[in-house]
Amino acid sequence: MKKSIFTALFAATAFCGFSQEKEAEASKFTFSGYIDSYYMLNFNSPTSRSNLGVSGYERAFDQKSSQFSLGLVQTKFGYSTKSSDVVVDLTFGPNADLGQYGNVIGPLGAGKATTALAIKQAYFNWKASDKLTITAGQFGTHIGYEVIDAPTNYNYSLSNLFNNGPFYHIGAKANYAFSDKFSAMVGLVNNVDNLNDNNAAKGFIYQVFTSPVAGWNLYINGITSNEAAPLPSGKDDSGSYNLLDLTTSYQITPKYLLGLNAAYGSQTGDYQGGGSVGNSKTWGGVALYSNYAFTDKFSLGGRYEVFDNTSGARALRNADGGGTNVSSFTLTATFTAAEGHLLIKPELRSDAYKTAQFTDGDGKAQKSQTTLGLHFIYKF
Repeated sequence: MKKSIFTALFAATAFCGFSQEKEAEASKFTFSGYIDSYYMLNFNSPTSRSNLGVSGYERAFDQKSSQFSLGLVQTKFGYSTKSSDVVVDLTFGPNADLGQYGNVIGPLGAGKATTALAIKQAYFNWKASDKLTITAGQFGTHIGYEVIDAPTNYNYSLSNLFNNGPFYHIGAKANYAFSDKFSAMVGLVNNVDNLNDNNAAKGFIYQVFTSPVAGWNLYINGITSNEAAPLPSGKDDSGSYNLLDLTTSYQITPKYLLGLNAAYGSQTGDYQGGGSVGNSKTWGGVALYSNYAFTDKFSLGGRYEVFDNTSGARALRNADGGGTNVSSFTLTATFTAAEGHLLIKPELRSDAYKTAQFTDGDGKAQKSQTTLGLHFIYKF
């Protein structure tokens, strides 16, 4: 009898241990992140020690010159099981504040401290089937070639297409993979780059992905949204915002990658809505990317971009508040050290505008700006 009881207990214990092992195998906890910093020289020698011009939107994150600057600190947590995963992506520092600027007004209201500003992403994925994945929360935008995360981009400075497009969305989306070469995503989100929606309408986001041949990825992305604030009557004003984006890359050889980003947008009303309806304004641009990996420790990446905001739709404007356009060239070298954890990126960038956007050290207006930076990124 005792032997039977012992055998049963042993079997139950073994079964529980086996179940725990299977559960452990099916789930996984991850932790990653990075820090980045830089030193920038501006050949205009502005007394402001800034790479920004009259609009304040001439550069996205690398805004300081003639000083050592901290960029962003990321702490990214992940937990995954066989049918789900969750991501909590918290960031801190100057670039984090700029990237999550729409979260600055938290539950306590304007002018109050808010921990929401640290949330870059906080979402979960439910793998409802082998083909269907549903996502809800705050997630990075699907639009554009570049992302906020400095280790992911070949260039350190960000394009005007990135700086004038969405950064993130709060809402829900569903992605269906018809095959490993074709998928589609649709979703509903709050208004662009904002913790709290400013009206009852919801934005519609979408993406179509295809890989026609090995090494070639193509994405058609978009969003359409009413960005206007409500009228005094309580009804929503009409402030349409529409953006269509094409992102594609082709790995021509194991060492050489070619990429392209093109976008065209239109909106009515002031920048980010504002509740003021006017004539429809447009903006758009094209950026060409080229990256060659000479070795596993050295690569060279170039970007040429033209961005047109002549109608003044976005925040990149001239001194009179009207629209402008710019052509930019960026050349970035990447040296990899410390077992792949440290990226050292010297970068030369030149921006040429049709209007005077900058003031040099002598107080003279300048249409162009050239900067030379040394950037350090440590990822873990």
